[in-house]
Amino acid sequence: MLDVLRDHHGLAQEAGRDPAPSVMRLLAAAVDGEDELAAVAAVHGIGAVVDDEADAVLSRLLSHRRPFLREHAAWVLQSRLPRLDAIDRLVRVVVAGGFSGMLAQRTLESWGGPAGDHIVAALLRALADTRDPQARARLVETFGLFSAEPTGQAVGRIALDPDESPAARVRAVAALGDRPGDREAVRVIESLWAAGGDLGAVVRLAAVDLGLAAGSAPAGGAPGLRVAQLFLHADIDRQLSRAGAGDNGGVATLLVRLGDELAAQPGAGRVLTISRGTPESALAALTRDEKHVLAAVPMPGPAVNAADAWPARVAVRRGIRRLLRAHHIDVVHLRMAEVGSLAAAEVAAELDIPVVFTLAPDPHATIGALERTGGLRRDNFGLADEREHYWFRARLVQRLAAEADHVVLFPRPHLARDLETLIGIDIAAEAGRYSVVAEGIDLKVSRAAAAELTDSAASPALAELDALVGALPPHRHGLPLAMSVGRLHRVKGMATLVQAWAHDPALRERCNLLIVGGDLADPSPDEREQLELIARVLRDDPDASAGLLMPGHRPNDVVARWLAAAHAGRASLIAAGGVYVCASLKEEFGLALLEALAAGLVVVGPDAGGPATYIEHGVTGLLARAGDPAALAVAFRAALDLADLPMPSRVDLARARISAGLTVDSMAGSLAGIYASVTVEEHRS
Repeated sequence: MLDVLRDHHGLAQEAGRDPAPSVMRLLAAAVDGEDELAAVAAVHGIGAVVDDEADAVLSRLLSHRRPFLREHAAWVLQSRLPRLDAIDRLVRVVVAGGFSGMLAQRTLESWGGPAGDHIVAALLRALADTRDPQARARLVETFGLFSAEPTGQAVGRIALDPDESPAARVRAVAALGDRPGDREAVRVIESLWAAGGDLGAVVRLAAVDLGLAAGSAPAGGAPGLRVAQLFLHADIDRQLSRAGAGDNGGVATLLVRLGDELAAQPGAGRVLTISRGTPESALAALTRDEKHVLAAVPMPGPAVNAADAWPARVAVRRGIRRLLRAHHIDVVHLRMAEVGSLAAAEVAAELDIPVVFTLAPDPHATIGALERTGGLRRDNFGLADEREHYWFRARLVQRLAAEADHVVLFPRPHLARDLETLIGIDIAAEAGRYSVVAEGIDLKVSRAAAAELTDSAASPALAELDALVGALPPHRHGLPLAMSVGRLHRVKGMATLVQAWAHDPALRERCNLLIVGGDLADPSPDEREQLELIARVLRDDPDASAGLLMPGHRPNDVVARWLAAAHAGRASLIAAGGVYVCASLKEEFGLALLEALAAGLVVVGPDAGGPATYIEHGVTGLLARAGDPAALAVAFRAALDLADLPMPSRVDLARARISAGLTVDSMAGSLAGIYASVTVEEHRS
């Protein structure tokens, strides 16, 4: 599968080179075949054929019975000339929503110049026939992307209509903010100034966009470089209170602590850490004047996971543009192939702001691991891609890496080889564009957690852990604790870990298992999937329930204290010598593993990616083949054996390794140098 993803240009070049009817017949046959990977590739191959029949086929695919083919056709049409018979079909895809709707909306937006009048007419027809509030909101948002005067008048009428759905009115108001100099837009926004709730907050954001209200941080501020970093799929606060819930993984924790360290670097002016939030919080963030500002981008509807957030592209782009302007940002750092990076890259290009991109083989490593373990096959690739958008994300990674002013890489044992194999990028060809920067943790957190063990009576975190373990049957008291911390997501492998532990009676009797993560009160679809898999394991091995603890997500500081307690033990409840087990299909670096090492625990991590650069196999931990439950169980047992041995030299070795370049302040120093270099190059150019 990775071969196909890497070589997609080869198929396109061959298809474009030979436009004979036989080529189109071959590609069309592949589209309808059982090999779903070949079907997707064939759609992109058709997109490279320069003839009217290719356009006609792509247009018809917008109505295909297989949703993933509709999705890829909507995407591929963006690179083609506008086709009138495709416009109504693309509008129907917008009405249906989801990832496909975003792609269709993007294609219509790109066609707006030559075919704008036709698109606006099709949108008006669809709006007249559509009653569903969310579908109307999507149509209004798409309508607002076109600058013709009648469009602005129609959007203004929707914004003012009290009988229109709140979702559609909010999208209409937001779109009016994109029409500076439009007197009708100004009139509508001024007439809605007294509105309350989300609508009122969006009115004031639109007023900022139109220049009717102040919306910039004070001009004085701290002089120096101004950096923006973002991860939209987290609820980021100073307390990191949502760590481990939904998509609030290690990156959310990292960005808060990294932002503090970057702001303290010499020459730093401001760090802007952008995540999702309400319109009210987005408005407040525009004028904040701290050195490290936690800022919000409002996204329509309730919070969703990263895979489902793509339809928010227009709102995200608008919110990011507003923040970058308000805080006079000099450089943007993007991570991961998600809607925030897609939108921020567009804004950075528009505002001529240099971009630094952290390149990781994601989703490539996940695809490789799933193919190796049988979870992903050619005959189910289309359905998996429909959910996870593997093909689009892989292309986005390549595009962001190619267009970035500088690319940051995670350390890996065979970095150049892995990037060539997984992504098809030869980093030796332009060595000056790449820098290897390890992620890092704040050792002050683990030191404070260890110090608290000596005064545990004053520690609510330790009291809670004692209560959790104390509630287990008495025969489970006094066992070591095996821990794993992270999101409840298939990539993190929590269900695989429970299976490896529960299905091995000897392993199960040696320790209790504590999994920290997930919003158990209101689980996301990904979390529900993992919880159901874990419940199935427990039905097969009901005795395992006696030693499994799943309290849900906890703030990072609480987790640090639990890791320290797993290492040192807790009186008669927890024996010393616990372990930390990571069952991820892939781990680009593994901050939770670093935190566990800093706490003194023996760790088990995947043998690919970043962990293999800092886990000394058989000394500070064990490396196991990712996605292999049997190999995980073997490493789990070996880790418990290793933890039984005298520990001072092992713990000192692990902590020394972290101190020598795996701290957040070391990471901040390296990145600050990169940011300074790209802004200097930008000024020279």
